[in-house]
Amino acid sequence: MIWYFPDWSFMDWATGPGNALILIFALILDGIIGDPRWFPHPVRGIGIIIQLFDKVLNRSIFSETLKKALGLLTVIFIVGAMFVAGWFLGGYAKSIPYCWLIELFFITILMAQRSMVDHATLVVTQMRHNGISGGRAAVGLIVGREVSKLDEKGISRATIESTAESFTDGVFAPIFWYLLLGLPGLFAYKSISTLDSMVGYKTTKYMAFGMAAAKTDDFASWIPARIAGLIIAFAAIFIPGASFRGAFSIFFRDSRNHSSPNAGYTEAAMAGALGLRLLGPRKYSGVISEDTRWLGAGAKDANKDDIIQAIKIFSVACFITGVLVAILAVIIQFSIS
Repeated sequence: MIWYFPDWSFMDWATGPGNALILIFALILDGIIGDPRWFPHPVRGIGIIIQLFDKVLNRSIFSETLKKALGLLTVIFIVGAMFVAGWFLGGYAKSIPYCWLIELFFITILMAQRSMVDHATLVVTQMRHNGISGGRAAVGLIVGREVSKLDEKGISRATIESTAESFTDGVFAPIFWYLLLGLPGLFAYKSISTLDSMVGYKTTKYMAFGMAAAKTDDFASWIPARIAGLIIAFAAIFIPGASFRGAFSIFFRDSRNHSSPNAGYTEAAMAGALGLRLLGPRKYSGVISEDTRWLGAGAKDANKDDIIQAIKIFSVACFITGVLVAILAVIIQFSIS
């Protein structure tokens, strides 16, 4: 059996340069090239497994209590399996010379820096060339709400909110759990995030079955979301036209206006940085969300130019995070040398 533990060493290039340095390489690669199209994305595989569990275990004939229990078992099985997979894969990657490149590859494709920028940019491109219909089609690829009746401000608001929230669940939280638990932590977090995005809804179908997934994601993202919101606010300093003061003000004032215990932190910081109002009434599966409060209420509505600003803030926040990882790596290296 190959046992795996996070490794903080720096320069053993045969067995691996250490988790923090591998992570820095992965962030650079993801920022430059994004996800390779020729390789099936692991999250899609996780999604197929979740769909199977959903189909078999989440049946209307089951009681609410039974569906809650089966939902919990689903989370335990999928997250546990992904943790074990990361443990063994990371162990073999460390035990065979230069196979740490396998770990580097998986970290790179499980980060969502470039992919989020590409998706948000596509929304802007579609609106410019194909109007509202193009924008609706593009934003429908990244949000769960109904998009068929969204106007420009609705499309822009949804894109900016998704960009802000993605900094937590697509960038900072995966980094946080990788640094804490290595590849097993990264694999486990991505499975938790995928479970929440697929079954963690407050709808009739998923209220009971998806409860465990939603609560687990709330726990796993709780610390990362708050730090990520502060990084978004700090990133506003470097973007002309963005407001550093506004970001921090709305971060502390409106973060709890979101029904999610975590999503409001990066979204509020982004709303304040851009001088926008975000969130508000949204429609899911034909039903208006109960969460109709605003982040940055009273400010102007969003437009496609604000999406570009949000992309810039997101990109700077990713760069700041990489710098923080590098600083952490140096500090730890000096402390153990």
